[in-house]
Amino acid sequence: MTPLLIMVLILALATGLWLVSLRLRDASIVDIAWAPGFAVISWCSAIATGTLSTRGWLILILVNAWAVRLALHIYARHRDEDHRYAAMRAKHGKRWWWWSLFQVFWLQGLLCWLISWPLQLAVTHAPALNVLDTAGFAIATAGFMYEAIADWQLMRFRADPANAGKVMDRGLWRWSRHPNYFGDAVMWWGYFLVGLAAGGAWWSIAAPVVMTFLLLRVSGVTLLEDTITERRPAYADYIRRTSAFVPLPSRTVEN
Repeated sequence: MTPLLIMVLILALATGLWLVSLRLRDASIVDIAWAPGFAVISWCSAIATGTLSTRGWLILILVNAWAVRLALHIYARHRDEDHRYAAMRAKHGKRWWWWSLFQVFWLQGLLCWLISWPLQLAVTHAPALNVLDTAGFAIATAGFMYEAIADWQLMRFRADPANAGKVMDRGLWRWSRHPNYFGDAVMWWGYFLVGLAAGGAWWSIAAPVVMTFLLLRVSGVTLLEDTITERRPAYADYIRRTSAFVPLPSRTVEN
């Protein structure tokens, strides 16, 4: 299966998910499918290759572990349509039913295909493992674990009724306001190194750059913090003393 056919398949799956979202009136189900989309692309690349190298198997194991964990995590938290998509639904009104196909489902499908390029390169190229592979897999695994631990810490915090209305500033969240997003970005930089080690081109650096930009400026930090201080006044103090993304020691806030 060529990269172009993989893109067509991803868009077809995104269209099917869009139809489900129309029935449920919930466009945010696309977030549950985000990580599994990368697993699907990786498996399609593997099937097209025929014989997988050690690098290919390692990529499949790590990507599938990440995809299953993140999808289950988002599914467990899912209740009604996320406020971000609800706001877009209200903004576009009657045209949202068809506009969401382009703005949400096809857009995320195309982004998934673009960002997956290092994975496709790593799976379809079979030179022997080298030092760059070791560094790439170490960084990707560290990012995956960092994201998983951050999500687990936040889940435990929210599960305690005593923490209702409070700001999570413990564990990894003491060092960064979004340690889960930081871990995700680190993982994709690791995948870029693995793709490069497999003989991939330098232009595939676009994948981790785009992912990091999305996590910082589009669907991640900026979007989540746009109105959070209105809902949680204590978060303003958390912003003043805690790094937004890269883990750093807490800053001292003077009164």
